[in-house]
Amino acid sequence: MTSSASRLARIPRLSRFGWLMGLYAENHARLQRLFAPAELARGVYLSSVGDGLDLRLDVLEQHRYTTELRLTYALQDPLTGEPDPSAFLRLYHDAHQVEATHCYVGRRWQDVIGMYPPPAEVIGHRMRMNTFLGKWLEYLAERGHGMTRLRPVELDPASPDPLGAGHTGEGKNSAMTA
Repeated sequence: MTSSASRLARIPRLSRFGWLMGLYAENHARLQRLFAPAELARGVYLSSVGDGLDLRLDVLEQHRYTTELRLTYALQDPLTGEPDPSAFLRLYHDAHQVEATHCYVGRRWQDVIGMYPPPAEVIGHRMRMNTFLGKWLEYLAERGHGMTRLRPVELDPASPDPLGAGHTGEGKNSAMTA
């Protein structure tokens, strides 16, 4: 009995923050296998598997150590006109992690957790967003989305983007602060 108790005492417990960092790493591996976004040029890409739900990947910014992305379907929320579901992602090249910084699924983060939430609430919210991202990436892989299906989309600069200004970075900033 004491040997099993001492064996359990030697196994380190994973904190919620540690769990979240592990989730970021798992999502990085999933996203890299699907689209290798660090190698994509800034722009808009569509992945179509013939099911009527085209996936849109916006490479918003490419930096030396990070890539800013938006992942969404080519669908709009009829009430807001925003893409829904939509996830803004930050890919950390050196740390091999991807973080869902903002998910739009009908409500803004302030509506969900308030303007000044306690740290535990922020961690919980990030865990929910990044768990959603992990499940979505698994689903996309099962449906057949990936690099072989990804095609660049040329948007006419004179006409507005049908899914908002997110590919320019302007929509992302307003969405994150709205």
